[in-house]
Amino acid sequence: MSDETPMEGTPMIAPSSTDHPLFDSIVEACRTVYDPEIPVNIYDLGLIYTILINDESEVFVSMSLTAPGCPVAGEMPGWVAEAIEPLPGVKQVEVALVWEPPWGMEMMSDAARLELGFM
Repeated sequence: MSDETPMEGTPMIAPSSTDHPLFDSIVEACRTVYDPEIPVNIYDLGLIYTILINDESEVFVSMSLTAPGCPVAGEMPGWVAEAIEPLPGVKQVEVALVWEPPWGMEMMSDAARLELGFM
């Protein structure tokens, strides 16, 4: 048996800019976007992976979908950008659709699980 402790790798989901003053309003904007087939907003579903906000108030969002074959896959990143862009102080928004790590039900908030009957 080895005495070496395994080293922790780079997280699969990058941390968000939670300390930026715009972060909370961006989260609330994301909560206004819904997958048409699921009655829970995409933030509480766990589809928003990372919200990065730089010093120039440019916003980069990485998000996923519940499945690659989602019928609104081509539209949802635009919906997210449209929800965030009008916020006061936001200079620019870029939304990237990512598939790694794959979305799973464990990414949902407790409120989303309760709403969908999983709790």
